[in-house]
Amino acid sequence: MTNPSKTAASPDVTPKTVMQRFSVAPMLDWTDRHCRYFHRLLSEHTLLFTEMVTTGAIIHGKADYLAYNEQEHPVALQLGGSDPADLATCAKLAAERGYDEINLNVGCPSDRVQNGRFGACLMAEPELVAQCVSAMREVTDVPITVKTRIGIDEQDSYEFLTDFVGIVSEKGGCDMFTIHARKAWLKGLSPKENREIPPLDYPRVYQLKKDFPHLVMAINGGVKTLEEAEQHLAHLDGVMVGREAYQNPFLLADVDQRLFGSVQARVSRRQVVEGMFPYIEQQLSQGAQLNHISRHMLGLFQNMPGARQWRRYISENAHKPGAGIEVLTTAMSHIPDDWLDA
Repeated sequence: MTNPSKTAASPDVTPKTVMQRFSVAPMLDWTDRHCRYFHRLLSEHTLLFTEMVTTGAIIHGKADYLAYNEQEHPVALQLGGSDPADLATCAKLAAERGYDEINLNVGCPSDRVQNGRFGACLMAEPELVAQCVSAMREVTDVPITVKTRIGIDEQDSYEFLTDFVGIVSEKGGCDMFTIHARKAWLKGLSPKENREIPPLDYPRVYQLKKDFPHLVMAINGGVKTLEEAEQHLAHLDGVMVGREAYQNPFLLADVDQRLFGSVQARVSRRQVVEGMFPYIEQQLSQGAQLNHISRHMLGLFQNMPGARQWRRYISENAHKPGAGIEVLTTAMSHIPDDWLDA
């Protein structure tokens, strides 16, 4: 597939902003390699992110936490950590593996992440974040980016946000930020509540771009439609969509045409399901279980005739021993042909 950093989206979009123009957020337990392969069939140009991977897992873990499929490009690795040397080690390994972007998590508010001294709590330590970014930039030419919030706890003034971005960009050399337009409460709210309760403040992110026009900035938080994405792109360089892209994945099928100027025909849902068959068969031959792959596909027919039967049949059968692509072909039989090919 074509790398969008080499594809003109519009005359005034540089290669870096093309990479940031539209992306699917890193989501723990959701955006694994199976999910990313599935999403790539829907959109050639959307930037896909791994789940957050800690430096400790990469350096000391026994599994290969950097594994991905070549068809996933463009794909970004999101790292969790706060030790500059460890982050540099992981950035170098990720660059050697061919990742298109390496992103530092400065936005996750969970207790587990805070206990490891990374995620949103790092907003209170911009000098350390700058050191982390600088250390990674010294070992690779792959873009190093930061995903963060607009504030934490009582530290939610605009001045706090601009100080953070200013220090990380000037001292760390970071020129690409994704801003989740909510602040994070580090105590008292769960990660789920932190995605819903703190109010969205899009104008604050727009103002941030005005005050740092030389930086590439994408916005995250609450985006559910491409119409909303287009509205944000009037002010910013990029948009990151989270759970909506997972729960209603066919949203991605229109991204290439609407946001990247592609003239290729949109894929149909049937083409996407059948496009997964070779991948599924390969993965099953290597010991994967169908339900670990098919769970990412459950929302493909959201709000369509037969969608409930599609989800139910897969949920009831994909976990069974020996389950293969016949589960999906049978599940598709519940969807009217005109909707499959729409």
